[in-house]
Amino acid sequence: MNLAFLTKNTTELASSTKLKLILLFIMLIIISFPLAAQKNRDVLYLKTGSTINGKLIEISDDIYKIQVADGSIYFYKASEVEKFAKETAFFEARKADGFGFALEAGLLAGAQNTSYEDPFSFNLLAGYTIKTKNIINVGSGVEFIGKPLTPLFLEYKRLLTDKKTTPFFFARGGALMHLGGGDEEPATRYDYTSYNYKGGVACAFGTGISWAKENFESYLSFAYRYSSTSYMQKDYNSVKTKYNNALNRLEIKFGFRF
Repeated sequence: MNLAFLTKNTTELASSTKLKLILLFIMLIIISFPLAAQKNRDVLYLKTGSTINGKLIEISDDIYKIQVADGSIYFYKASEVEKFAKETAFFEARKADGFGFALEAGLLAGAQNTSYEDPFSFNLLAGYTIKTKNIINVGSGVEFIGKPLTPLFLEYKRLLTDKKTTPFFFARGGALMHLGGGDEEPATRYDYTSYNYKGGVACAFGTGISWAKENFESYLSFAYRYSSTSYMQKDYNSVKTKYNNALNRLEIKFGFRF
């Protein structure tokens, strides 16, 4: 076998993996920057002892014009105002109970000792929060593990605290389904035998950290990920043989929940 050909393929594989990592980190920076930014609010302290929170639109002719959260606009005379200040919005708390949705994406990183490059994964989750710290999700999406697959899984996530920033752990399990049929046998290849790809099972166990921000949260997770797929192939005598593939990887994902 040509050594130059092997070197070229190895270089292309490494370049492809690096490109995926660069694109992932760019995506994380773009998404996390606005989430991490602190949101300030304008506060009017009235001489009556009351405070008005919102966005100060205008100060003119000794009148303060402020818009509150519901969109209403109020006018206050300068003689009614004790002082005006800009303050960081207060973190009221995480959601106690209720439905939510999440989007997450990442890589299944690991040593290149299989025929697969670092697979990419994108998932959509729908879940329910119970007593702030417990989240039960069902999810699906698209993954590329040699071939395009769609996962269907159940996940349990446990937050360790109800603070703005908190670690968590999670476990998920489910099935992988192959998107599409088998290979199309080339008309010019009399010696070619087609593959009939199948799905398999997948599970993950891991931990991460979550940052809450008003009505949503962002999170970064790390997990051990096991996946299995299979394919059927006919030999020259039309005898079918089943082959199994197993993948053990580090799952690195970034997501946000709202």
